[in-house]
Amino acid sequence: MTESQVTAAKGPKIERIKVRADFLKAAKAPSLSRGAVFMQLRPRGDDDALIRVGFTASKKVGGSVERNRAKRRLREAARLLLPLHGRPGCDYVFIARGGTRSRPWGRLLDDVKAALISLAADIDRGGKRPAPASPNSNAPASEPSDPG
Repeated sequence: MTESQVTAAKGPKIERIKVRADFLKAAKAPSLSRGAVFMQLRPRGDDDALIRVGFTASKKVGGSVERNRAKRRLREAARLLLPLHGRPGCDYVFIARGGTRSRPWGRLLDDVKAALISLAADIDRGGKRPAPASPNSNAPASEPSDPG
């Protein structure tokens, strides 16, 4: 088996995001919170099928030991799920939340999977979430009130 056949059998190639500028670009992209995970997805718009992924945890998560544990858990979840549900040509940033390090493993995987699927659906819809229907959606738009 050639190297390209092995890569194709494993799924798309995945690399880490390490440059701050790439994290900042992803911060302006659509994002989603599911359970113990906050995730950002930025389509790069190039023809490269590479998936790039970055991980971060703020000091709100805890001390360095807690942040590192949360990021290790997110890295493993991404390693398992990105080849299956990741979009080629996109950058993903996983942001740990307070419950990331203590969430049961199965529930954390469900959170990551749900976030990956929902963000991909958002991108397919053009990056915009549908507006929630108001209870009086059939009512005419209210006219501005007279101040006087």
